[in-house]
Amino acid sequence: MRVHIGTIQRRGRRRIVGALSAALLCTAGVTALPAAARTPDAPAPGAAPTAGTAPAPRLPGGLAKTPPMGFNNWNSTHCRGEFNEEMVKGIADLFVAKGLKDAGYQYVNLDDCWALPTRDVNGKLVPDPQRFPHGIKAVADYVHAKGLKFGIYTSAGIKTCNPAGFPGGLGHEKSDAQQFADWGVDYLKYDNCNNMWVDAQQRYRTMRDALKATGRPIVYSICEWGENKPWEWASDVGHLWRTTGDISDSWSSMLAIAKQNLPLAAHAGPGHWNDPDMLEVGNGGMTDTEYRSHFSLWSMMAAPLLIGADLRKATPETFEILANKDLIAIDQDTLGKQATVLKSEDGRWTVVRQLANGDRAVALFNETGRPQRIATTAKDIGLPQAGGYRLRDLWQHRDTHTTGTVSATVPAHGTTVYRVSADPRWAAYPPAVETGTDRTPLVEAGTAAGLSSTVRNLGGTPAKRLTVTLKAPRGWRVQATSPASARALPGGRTLRTSWRITAPAGTAPGAYALPLTADYRSPRGERSTTTLPGTAHVVVPPPSGTADAAALPWLTATNGWGPVEKNTSVGEDGAGDGRPLSIGGTGFTKGLGVHAASEVSFYTGGRCSVFSARAGIDDEAGDRGSADFEVWADGKRVARIAGVTGADSARAVSAPVAGAQTVQLVVTDGGDGIDYDHADWADATFSC
Repeated sequence: MRVHIGTIQRRGRRRIVGALSAALLCTAGVTALPAAARTPDAPAPGAAPTAGTAPAPRLPGGLAKTPPMGFNNWNSTHCRGEFNEEMVKGIADLFVAKGLKDAGYQYVNLDDCWALPTRDVNGKLVPDPQRFPHGIKAVADYVHAKGLKFGIYTSAGIKTCNPAGFPGGLGHEKSDAQQFADWGVDYLKYDNCNNMWVDAQQRYRTMRDALKATGRPIVYSICEWGENKPWEWASDVGHLWRTTGDISDSWSSMLAIAKQNLPLAAHAGPGHWNDPDMLEVGNGGMTDTEYRSHFSLWSMMAAPLLIGADLRKATPETFEILANKDLIAIDQDTLGKQATVLKSEDGRWTVVRQLANGDRAVALFNETGRPQRIATTAKDIGLPQAGGYRLRDLWQHRDTHTTGTVSATVPAHGTTVYRVSADPRWAAYPPAVETGTDRTPLVEAGTAAGLSSTVRNLGGTPAKRLTVTLKAPRGWRVQATSPASARALPGGRTLRTSWRITAPAGTAPGAYALPLTADYRSPRGERSTTTLPGTAHVVVPPPSGTADAAALPWLTATNGWGPVEKNTSVGEDGAGDGRPLSIGGTGFTKGLGVHAASEVSFYTGGRCSVFSARAGIDDEAGDRGSADFEVWADGKRVARIAGVTGADSARAVSAPVAGAQTVQLVVTDGGDGIDYDHADWADATFSC
């Protein structure tokens, strides 16, 4: 979860003033827990074990043999009023009604703000009577009656992370653990705020021992944000541990967290899991394509799958993603091996996971903003030599076969996931047919644009009566200017088709669906269809002369924190919450406010010659932060200013872009992490 105290934001999503330890929020300079705050039998923080002390007990065995699956309210409600008893019961009802329980989701978990800010006279935690008028045990009983499990939250500090100052567990571990057990808690998320500088391993082990002493099996989630590398020491402390700071509902946040968690595969396994934080699927900050990538990567990484959306408001598409049983089977595979990166190049990722029955799960992940073909082989992913392989597409839920190639043209920000088997019955499945296009077409309304498509037969049997279609919105004209069908496409062969696309005059700028479909028959006559989701962008050429970048529509925009802002700094995570642009004490009235990592793409249509700007870290970050500023034209970098810091004045950028169809403004981390990296493209203009 994420909260603000003044301008200080706690944990891994700190963006303005974030490099401080969370303990500094309320306890700067404090290095020990006051004696009055400790329970009588708690050792003084930092005290060494006495001679002859028995080894610390491990948690009850048999828990979290596969990654926990369930719900946590924080990502959708924070501490707002809708977080209450009615919501929690409603989520439990929906788990049953929508089939999520049958799909494997078990835990209905509370996050911060469930308690009153003070304990009672006996030092016990007190549920908020406004939010939970019947108490926590009654809610837990309701959840249990549905055949589900119940979770709760507190912090390994004197207070939780919310600035209201709810009681934390530090110094009250035995009492709180017993209270949770008495309520029927099955899962504890133990956060890291206001920790009084007490050693992390000591704090988390103390609660481990307290949970063990209750005799109740409680899954123990260590939420210390990866600050002390818990993957190196927590396998006998908790069942899962956070490896990163908090996720937010954006592509850049999800991507950054996945990249942090992927290298830690060796530390995960049954009963001890890497936790890259909760799911954002359905909260609205990403597209469905991006949410499918989010769910795919978390499943491949054997991550806990904790739904973060308010399911009472969720769309059918959200439920479809969350209830994907093919991918859930990957996440819950009993071997418990987290996927590893086989290859990563130019934003194309091949991620492979070994499964208990010898199969391999393969995620072909496209980090970039354009479609890309990603390919590997059955041999490279670790399968034995065979004449053919069963290839199950885990999003399309269909089986085909391949003679060895495992590939797909993956949409921008998309992920294709296959389960690949050395199946002796491979020839009984239709041949795998891969569809692809050479690019995302940019269409000026009323003017024809070209596109090339490919259809590849990856199998060992022919694809018969093949027909390729490109579907455009009503009123558009789509014409194939070369063959778009074949009586039979043999295994290993490719059909290439050229297309002419015209959007009607007056079509509004924006992105429009342009799916490419291949329809064919197997040798046995079975009909198969494979579709590549595609997009065409209707674009408007820039005006002649000098054009302000902030006044032009962009093709795409991704940002590391909040939305890209026009003529203000990026501010915080809401739209329109920035300040006037200011770099090194100099103010600017026009430009773009971004935050690393960021990319803003413009259509220039070959009509512009130069992009210019004044680049720097906005003054709202003080003298902190550092970033690299880059300008790319048609995929080639044409300008770079590296190592710009918050102490620098604005730096001039002048980039040649003559003839380029698109120009990308890119900001990356300067090498010290992305906290404080509020970056401005001030006075950003195109000369056209």
